[in-house]
Amino acid sequence: MGKPETNLPKKVKQKAIEQTFGERRSLLSIIVAKFLQNKLAVFGLVLLVFIVGSALLAPWIAPHDPDFQNLRNRLAQPSAEFLLGTDHLGRDIFSRLLFGGRVSLFVGFVSMVGAVTIGTTVGAVAGYFGGLVDAFLMRLVDVIISFPNIFLLITLVAVLEPSIDKLIIVFALLSWTGTARLVRGEFLTLKKREFVLAARTIGMSNTRIIFGQILPSAFGPVIVAATLAVGSFILAESALSFLGLGVQPPTSTWGNMLTYSQSVTIFRTAWWYPTFPGVMILLTVLSFNFVGDGLRDALDPRVVEK
Repeated sequence: MGKPETNLPKKVKQKAIEQTFGERRSLLSIIVAKFLQNKLAVFGLVLLVFIVGSALLAPWIAPHDPDFQNLRNRLAQPSAEFLLGTDHLGRDIFSRLLFGGRVSLFVGFVSMVGAVTIGTTVGAVAGYFGGLVDAFLMRLVDVIISFPNIFLLITLVAVLEPSIDKLIIVFALLSWTGTARLVRGEFLTLKKREFVLAARTIGMSNTRIIFGQILPSAFGPVIVAATLAVGSFILAESALSFLGLGVQPPTSTWGNMLTYSQSVTIFRTAWWYPTFPGVMILLTVLSFNFVGDGLRDALDPRVVEK
């Protein structure tokens, strides 16, 4: 008689774990199904996989050395040898697009990780503790938002001297405010839930409650914000590189490939020079926006409940 009694708690615990796992799997399947219903989101995801995959495989796909100059092939039209033509120094545009995508995507992803990490931490602390801590951190957010973003970016990058690492640091330090406000709003609601009160009752530390209990429940909006942020950072890097304040040559990015195509003469006589980098920026940013919109709809609790 004693044996069944000792095994009973284990069985109950195992059943609870299986039930929880089943609910999470069911919820995940609903989210995936809802995302797949959004045709633009699926199209954006497929296009994004293609773009990122092409950039990662650039050393094996690129037909030419992206930095090799041959003035005899200067501004050559698209052909079998140069699929997308050449630039003003005779470099293959297709190869430079592949390698330039690696840098542009790297800047976008790493900047997003930095900005989301800072914003999530600040928003979580502000929303959980409230009071003076919340007031101080939100006033800091207001101060940063009050500055014109593009002018502040240009000023800081110009002062620090342009480079990939400095560009990422500046992006991360100036772009976390939106995520902070989003996370703060989620924490203000979630910290009043029963599971948080139960965690406090059993003596769980604030750090464990914030990052182990509340944050996983608030991570849906953060994922959406992160997806949309990558496209914004790629666009910002392209704008700064176009102005000569981003990643410096000979390293190629989609933005600095447009720098030398500002001449009206080149624009008229070599349409392929500015067109293909511009199209890549457009398609990549659109893809991230489509995926972000799809995730926003799929992760919406009101939609999931339906």
